[in-house]
Amino acid sequence: MSGSGSAANPYVVSAETSCEDVRGCLSAGPGIAYDAGTGEFSAEVSATPGNNLTVGPDGLFVPTGAATVNTGCGLSGDGSGGAPLAIAVGTWPYPCDPDTAGGVIVCAPDGTLRGEPRGQVNYQQVQETRTYADLAVPNELTVVDTFQLNITNPDQCRAAVVLVEREVDVDFVLPAGAGASYGHDTDQMYYMRNTGSSTMTDVHTQTTKVYQAVTSLAPGAGALVQLPVTMDRGSGGATYNRIQCFIRAILISL
Repeated sequence: MSGSGSAANPYVVSAETSCEDVRGCLSAGPGIAYDAGTGEFSAEVSATPGNNLTVGPDGLFVPTGAATVNTGCGLSGDGSGGAPLAIAVGTWPYPCDPDTAGGVIVCAPDGTLRGEPRGQVNYQQVQETRTYADLAVPNELTVVDTFQLNITNPDQCRAAVVLVEREVDVDFVLPAGAGASYGHDTDQMYYMRNTGSSTMTDVHTQTTKVYQAVTSLAPGAGALVQLPVTMDRGSGGATYNRIQCFIRAILISL
């Protein structure tokens, strides 16, 4: 500044200051970087791990919540580039490929992590006894009555394999020399012949078969399991007066 401030000699402020005169003041502290080659100033971002400050196209930026990341069971890190959030995982201990045999984890609408649905084993059965008025046992293979069980897969997520156990018990009346046989479907299971001299009343033996009825019963779907009771080899006036059946179904969904 020069001059005395009078009308003849007014104050004059000189603006002839070079960049070198002020650069030291502007870049004297941390947070500002100076490029001597280009003469440009820029923000200086600390490289200390955990720092979430970045330089965006429109200025300095800190992601929302980056400074308030809390980790709990199974999580580590703070979400920064130097310490990203990570999930603690184990080692796959099986010989199969996890890409094809591994399960899945999903995020439920309430934000909770959920695994695959639990496997189920369900059991359904029917037991029935029917009586008859001493009907003649046929000598050729014949379906004399049919029993059935309606089953439903209660699992709403997975298909079920259905294993069925069927039991049949028939009461025969066999006069002397008479014979009779019964079976499940076309499979003869029991035969009895009276070799004595008097009538055998209510001769019976209970037989059982187990088989795979349905390989894949869709979630919530139903099926009909039938048990045709057959008889043959009737001779000598053989009759039957009672059939007792059990049909038991085990539904396995895994």
